[in-house]
Amino acid sequence: MIPTREEAWTLLREYNQSQALLRHGLAVEGVMRHFARLLGEEDREELWGAVGLLHDLDYEQYPQEHCAKTREILEERDVDPAFIRAIVSHGYGLCTDVEPLTPMEKTLYTIDELTGLVSAAALMRPSRSVMDLELGSVKKKYKDKRFAAGVNRGVIEDGCRRLGLDLDEVITQTILGMRECADAIGLGLAQ
Repeated sequence: MIPTREEAWTLLREYNQSQALLRHGLAVEGVMRHFARLLGEEDREELWGAVGLLHDLDYEQYPQEHCAKTREILEERDVDPAFIRAIVSHGYGLCTDVEPLTPMEKTLYTIDELTGLVSAAALMRPSRSVMDLELGSVKKKYKDKRFAAGVNRGVIEDGCRRLGLDLDEVITQTILGMRECADAIGLGLAQ
């Protein structure tokens, strides 16, 4: 079974109350959908989005068992093993040894941390929005290791290599993907 978008959102909310985690899930979903289209996987955009939405399913309740608990929760619901594998692979080298191999897995691995940095960069702007955020602003923040210090830049760079895309392109596409869901993640332009 592959969860629909509605089922994925319901499940995410069952395990997460934190607005920050819910918004992060929505941001990763939006960027995953964007990359699905970018990488010629438009027919699998819903799948990519659901994987992005559920990637941190277990993080609020089971941070010490991150990815392992997600596997358990999804297996209990008879979710497709490839779907579970895609989610678990985003923790490669951090909390799991499941290496990202498919374009979907490599994308999730790469953009998970990056969406956090882009969100933080957007919040530093007077507009507090991704709608007017540009590559140069994010690159400046990216180079400052004290900014969003918890973001693992090594994972982002490894992910870019795995995708065969340069960092500037991945940052640009991540910003564009986040613009598509800006209002849902609280980073749209003020009304």
